[in-house]
Amino acid sequence: METITQTLSQEHSRCDELFAQAEDMVAKNQWAHAATDFANFETAMERHFTREEQVLFPTVEQCTGQTAGPTQVMRMEHQQMRQVFAEMQNSLTQQDSEQYLGLSETLLMLMRQHNAKEEQMLYPMSDRVLNDEVPSILNQMHQQGEGV
Repeated sequence: METITQTLSQEHSRCDELFAQAEDMVAKNQWAHAATDFANFETAMERHFTREEQVLFPTVEQCTGQTAGPTQVMRMEHQQMRQVFAEMQNSLTQQDSEQYLGLSETLLMLMRQHNAKEEQMLYPMSDRVLNDEVPSILNQMHQQGEGV
């Protein structure tokens, strides 16, 4: 059976690949490619965040009765990353590779810490507490992220 941990960890890996592609294009001052790659990265991240925020987190909160725990921290971190996305987009628009690459380092650190917490704690806990509901939750997440 497919798990939440497997599915969302794979999404993390895909987002990481897209992030690296955009960063590489900025480093080479290939701005048109960088803009496209960054847009693809941001779209993938928003799809992932939406799946978590609209499906996984509320389901975990309902099942555990805990709304002020790990899911609240994850939402806050998503907002922090969204702020960095906006700053990175601005640096792309200005074609400022130094600013973009500095922000890229910040975002990379945020993503690594965030993903580790999700992959090592939140996702395995979700697989355990949601147990038989996991296939349904995964189906809902796939449907939720389609329009993003």
